Amino acid sequence: MCSKRFPEQQKTRGEQQSSSKDCWMALDGIRMPDGCYADGTWELKMHVTDLHRDVSLRVTGEIHIGGVMLKLVEKLDVKKDWSDHALWWEKKKTWLLKTHWTLDKYGIQADARLLFTPQHKLLRLQLPNMKHMKVKVNFSDRVFKAVSDICKTFNIRHPEELSLLRKPRDPKKKKKKLEEAEEDSLELEGPLLTPGSASEIIYIGPVKGSIYSSPGLYSKTMTPTYDSRDGSPLSPTSAWFGDSPLSEGNPGILAVSQSIASPDILVKLYKPQSLLDKAKINQGWLDSSRSLMEQDVKENDVLLLRFKYHSFFDLNPKYDAIRVNQLYEQAKWAILLEEIECTEEEMMMFAALQYHINKLSGMSSDNHMNNSEKEVDEVDAALSDLEITLEGGKTSSTLGDITSIPELADYVKVFKPKKLTLKGYKQYWCTFKDITISCYKSKEEALGTPAHQMNLRGCEVTPDVNISGQKFNIKLLIPVADGMNEIWLRCDTEKQYAHWMAACRLASKGKTMADSSYNLEVQNILSFLKMQHMNPDPQFIEPITTDINPECLVSPRYLKKYKNKQPGYVRDLISARILEAHQNVAQMSLIEAKMRFIQAWQSLPEFGITHFLAKFQGGKKEELIGITYNRLIRMDAHTGDAIKTWRFSNMKQWNVNWEIKMVTVEFADEPSLSFICAEVDCKVVHEFIGGYIFLSTRAKDQNESLDEEMFYKLTSGWV
Repeated sequence: MCSKRFPEQQKTRGEQQSSSKDCWMALDGIRMPDGCYADGTWELKMHVTDLHRDVSLRVTGEIHIGGVMLKLVEKLDVKKDWSDHALWWEKKKTWLLKTHWTLDKYGIQADARLLFTPQHKLLRLQLPNMKHMKVKVNFSDRVFKAVSDICKTFNIRHPEELSLLRKPRDPKKKKKKLEEAEEDSLELEGPLLTPGSASEIIYIGPVKGSIYSSPGLYSKTMTPTYDSRDGSPLSPTSAWFGDSPLSEGNPGILAVSQSIASPDILVKLYKPQSLLDKAKINQGWLDSSRSLMEQDVKENDVLLLRFKYHSFFDLNPKYDAIRVNQLYEQAKWAILLEEIECTEEEMMMFAALQYHINKLSGMSSDNHMNNSEKEVDEVDAALSDLEITLEGGKTSSTLGDITSIPELADYVKVFKPKKLTLKGYKQYWCTFKDITISCYKSKEEALGTPAHQMNLRGCEVTPDVNISGQKFNIKLLIPVADGMNEIWLRCDTEKQYAHWMAACRLASKGKTMADSSYNLEVQNILSFLKMQHMNPDPQFIEPITTDINPECLVSPRYLKKYKNKQPGYVRDLISARILEAHQNVAQMSLIEAKMRFIQAWQSLPEFGITHFLAKFQGGKKEELIGITYNRLIRMDAHTGDAIKTWRFSNMKQWNVNWEIKMVTVEFADEPSLSFICAEVDCKVVHEFIGGYIFLSTRAKDQNESLDEEMFYKLTSGWV
């Protein structure tokens, strides 16, 4: 059926389109109760951080993120490079980086507020040497990737060993005083250096800030050319810093150790007083699988760059001058701030090494110029087989006799502590075969049945040594079904102690004395003991000078021992002991002294244990879970004594119940372990376990690239 219009009712096509447009414009201004307009669009509120300006855009849910940013830039009409900007959803703490996704797919509606902000922002970074630098970091990258970029900027190999930590708060200090102390410490640390994002460096200091391009040197195949001052590779470092002030007179500024200017710095810095305090510090590790913004890190916040995992792979003085120095600095501050326990003799040894390093670092390059080649040769000879890894180095010179396994046999005093016992050490003829110690009443009975036998696989090995008192004890905690059996071994001489201690350490890992690292371990123990020797020939001891500053070389705990004495007397007494110990290390080159310091730090019983507060399944009170590179340790929260140990090598799998914060670890031949994380996100604990598993897969024949996806699979849980 066809209808007809009267002539006055008929409209042209143009008039019809005009009518439709008028109708659309009428709908355009009508807002529905839900905030949307009648035409299906709605207002998206955004804040442009650079301009401090709020902007609203009319959008639909079908528009993609890239289109939103394009419309926003067009509306701003500001000539600027916006390429580094992205959208951040405040409420959900999420970066909208998938620009092809629509608003509907992200779940963004009219009540959302987005920030249009740069992805690269300045971060105030405290390096292990306590120096502060302003670093431009990608706040949208996962922390693991951001740390890799930071390490690439600083020419630090193996960034997987480092991460970012929140600054610990001293509960005894009020917030205002704490902020003042932080500002003071920044002033004491000197000018701030500001590297850019892995390819540029800005220097803020006496000269105007400038940007320098860098070639991004980061390869283990680079040819090392030594700097005569600090042993750092000259060509790579010079090329890295270009013509910036960082390269003027000292291209390896991050490889140079500076002495502590004043003991007041030690007083102001936070020192954990107990194992619980140490556990609280470890609550501050950032999640490596999430970005900085997702973890409430703001621009110009202070974060600590630290070696998180104590498994230092392929530490090579030729290429790792900066890495070695920062490791030395982290070890130095850990000892001075009493984050790790050591004996008084060990403290004096560390102080002597520190004094020696400060002395060599302070010398002019002219004085070292003639000795540089000699130092390089010495380092090559002395450290070619010294790999600072907790598994022990693998020597290249001697493979040993692979047809037989070496054994130890000697008289050793053995003590098994029991409650209410007054019995002391009893001498046995002990043989050490494979990973088992057998004890006989006499040498003649060694062919018969042993009186005691101990399998050391999975045991805890702790030294108890006093050089001046000629005490060489080895504490063994041997795992049994219901916990740990405590056994003490007492050796008569340093040589005997070194051999038995090295064998015990290897046996705890399931290795025998046939392992190529055994002889190296013996030598490391002997050199560690030698550095603690006192009373050398007095005629070679340096006279006490004002530049030694002993208050900056030992921890406050050892100064308190002499609190009733006159300050001048205490200063002279400690200085004399440091200078006495210095004679054992005085002939070392700078890089060797740093390596020896790191090695001695690794030899301390508490080294590499990261503590967390936890409640174990079946337990009635909160205890500590200690995580190291190769095991989990259940520990008494007050004494730190090991209650039970579980080796990663015996682990089948681990799971996390995110709702109740419970971690469950299953083992091949023993009951599973379950504990609930207290006062810390179980993600932090989970990441430590997965991180150490990831590090154990590294091999020298691999290239420098990291398998990031494998790291995330082992550590992120839900990503």
